[in-house]
Amino acid sequence: MPTTTTNAPISPLRRRMQQDMMMRGLGLHTQQDYIRHVRRFAAFLGRPPDTATAEDLRRFQIHQHEAGASAPTINGAVSALRFFYTVTLRRRDLARCLVATKRPHTMPTVLSVEEAARLLEAAPGIKYKAALGVAYGAGLRVSEVAHLKLDDIDSTRMLIRVEQGKGGRDRNAMLSPQLLELLRLWWREGKRRGVMFPHGWLFPGRSYTDPISSRQLHRAVQEAAEVAGIHKRVSPHTLRHSFATHLP
Repeated sequence: MPTTTTNAPISPLRRRMQQDMMMRGLGLHTQQDYIRHVRRFAAFLGRPPDTATAEDLRRFQIHQHEAGASAPTINGAVSALRFFYTVTLRRRDLARCLVATKRPHTMPTVLSVEEAARLLEAAPGIKYKAALGVAYGAGLRVSEVAHLKLDDIDSTRMLIRVEQGKGGRDRNAMLSPQLLELLRLWWREGKRRGVMFPHGWLFPGRSYTDPISSRQLHRAVQEAAEVAGIHKRVSPHTLRHSFATHLP
């Protein structure tokens, strides 16, 4: 599965893996992650991954550890390569060579109610204040916030519909009156800017045709934390953890 340019045709091997993932109902983000990990292994190998040996897999994993890759990165590669060798190539003998690493057990960073309020107030603009408000006020993951559409806000039942969340499952999150008012402020501002369209993204990115990116939301949290004088290591996921902690 060699790296291809944007306009190059997809290799038969990569197409087969994509079909295998689709048939097994893997989510879009998981599919993209698996393809990326296999491509990285192919780049390390310098040849198609279906020619790899057990020793090649061992060398790759040693390389990851020596390069200081995080446990989630290493384990993500293990999951992707196990799928590739077990399902797509039917080479369980190679899949058994892959070793997952233990994640260090650390307590997640949590903001106090006062810190969360300061961070939201310091968000760079009403769009980011509303987006981060959804992460904190409804407990959504950053990818779920980014992919919300206008139609997902149900002000009648006071719910937020989350489509294809973790595990590919749809669910509803609660919508508080305060969060609804914040979203309405953003909706009015978005209409004024000309970026709100029927059935469109709730939080458009640089183009109204694309959703805001997770990277943009991460940067917004870090900027807001700096302005608010919060010295903890924070991310959009910190807001989700804080939501769970602050539930009555």
